[in-house]
Amino acid sequence: MRLLLCLLVLALPAGALGQSRTVLPSDLTLWIEVEEMAHPPVVKEMVLITIRGIYRRHITREKLEQPDLDGFSWTQLGNDDWREERLNGETVKTFRRRMAVFPDRAGALTIGAFAHQLTLTDERDDWFEHAVLSKPVTIEVAPAPQTDGWWFPVRELKISDQWSNAPDQLTPGEGVLRVVRIEALGVTPEMLPPMPELTSPSAMIFPHPEKRFVELSPEGPQSFAFWRWTIRPSNDTSTIVEPMSFEYFDTVNRVARSVTISAQRVAYGAAIPEAAVPTSGARPHAAQLPGWGLAVLAAVVSLAGTLHASSGRDWGGLRALQRFGLFDPLARQLRTAARAGRVEGVRRAAAAILHRDGASDARALLLQQLDQAVFSPERRPYPLVAFARSFLRAA
Repeated sequence: MRLLLCLLVLALPAGALGQSRTVLPSDLTLWIEVEEMAHPPVVKEMVLITIRGIYRRHITREKLEQPDLDGFSWTQLGNDDWREERLNGETVKTFRRRMAVFPDRAGALTIGAFAHQLTLTDERDDWFEHAVLSKPVTIEVAPAPQTDGWWFPVRELKISDQWSNAPDQLTPGEGVLRVVRIEALGVTPEMLPPMPELTSPSAMIFPHPEKRFVELSPEGPQSFAFWRWTIRPSNDTSTIVEPMSFEYFDTVNRVARSVTISAQRVAYGAAIPEAAVPTSGARPHAAQLPGWGLAVLAAVVSLAGTLHASSGRDWGGLRALQRFGLFDPLARQLRTAARAGRVEGVRRAAAAILHRDGASDARALLLQQLDQAVFSPERRPYPLVAFARSFLRAA
């Protein structure tokens, strides 16, 4: 019993001191840890820092105030972490905040003092304010190497090139969506290179707005970018989409690297327009002689062809007769699709007519205007009936 009373008497001063207004330096400690790096960081390279605290007092409220971080861009990597841990047999509260800073210039840059504003309690259980400060930390930053392009230091880089369908097996009039995915560790989204301009000698390319976002992890920000284009050949053969390339700085191996996204052939496959595909199971109809009206028309065409061949002159009326649409199944298909409002059917029939009759400047211009309206990001309604009428009349 006496031993127990002695222990209680000895513990009372310590307990009173623990809740008194007197705050010892060992009660509250706060400091900045900078992740060790084998080489001095260069401009824009990620530097990981951790703000740590060990507290031996009861804390009612808290707020960590960070300095201006002049000369740095920064991002916080997740929420603050509070825990109770045992240190040398004593239960203490620990604080941890993870951050990534990116130096904006070379030289000696200082991370100022963090101030942790704490609300503590005294021996009468009254609240009072107390601030604990960390010591400033200085980082030596090396200048970035000279480069003509976008300066892009990154710890890890992954790139994928994806297509919505086989780019060299398109059906006539079809477009293909290309998506290039960039994944980079150690940068924020605005540090990623800008979306490049995709070029081709003959393809029609419609860029989409790029998308960027970031995921935070203890190893740093993981940023993503999606570059998207809709591509369609502007002729009935094929085209090549030019390669894209950009440079980046590998901060792990300390070497500049170049990445190239290869060229790609975009072409229509061996698909035949629907109007030209015979029905395999249908029996052929018996041949029938045309009536007198068509016989007279055939005689006129034959006579005109003979006169044209003998004169050696280019007679525009002959081409007009060749495009006579009364009995043309492709022209009938074009008009039907236009009246029904089916853009795909209109585009397919127009491409089949060009493939059969040969391209003309007027028709190519009309088809280009249709494609720009259909494949543009806004995709506005287009007068298909007027297009079909103008397309069939165009020479």
